[in-house]
Amino acid sequence: MSYQVPVGLSNKHLHLSAEDLETLFGKGYKLTPTKSLKQPGQFACEEKVDIVGPKKTLKNVRILGPIRPETQVELALTDARTIGLAVPVKESGKLAGTPGVKLVGSAGEVELDHGVIAALRHVHLSPDQAKEAGVVDKQIVSIKVGGERGLIFDNVLVRSGESHEAEAHFDTDEGNAAGLANNDLVEILK
Repeated sequence: MSYQVPVGLSNKHLHLSAEDLETLFGKGYKLTPTKSLKQPGQFACEEKVDIVGPKKTLKNVRILGPIRPETQVELALTDARTIGLAVPVKESGKLAGTPGVKLVGSAGEVELDHGVIAALRHVHLSPDQAKEAGVVDKQIVSIKVGGERGLIFDNVLVRSGESHEAEAHFDTDEGNAAGLANNDLVEILK
């Protein structure tokens, strides 16, 4: 049985802690949502920051909300190399052993000592969707991409829970390699 999910391509972005948000934008500052994302409760924000690496700066990188317990910067490997960082591929939230970077906002700067990753590719599914697909939370699966640049992505983490909706997340490097666009359908292989 084939189970297909839409693609969500992930450009460079970051998630902020409440403390870092206030340092970057001012005391009591609240994020300004501009667009809801497919994952329930997640949104793109009007606010952007500059990410300063050892070699170069990435200007106007979008913040995604809501606030998180710890600041996390997600870059494609190409973006990381461009600014002079070697970043590990990690599951979101698993920030031990990651490099840091400087963030520059409209009201201040934050020097992170860790928190920069290339996000491990993953597929979001609600519990019902996971059951229908025959997979479980934290399972590692493969995803087949059809088309002219078709390929199979291995090592795709299943993230299933009540706050998830069917969507396979790849960064821009991965999406470009496979010729993917947002909402293209891909197939989960077990």
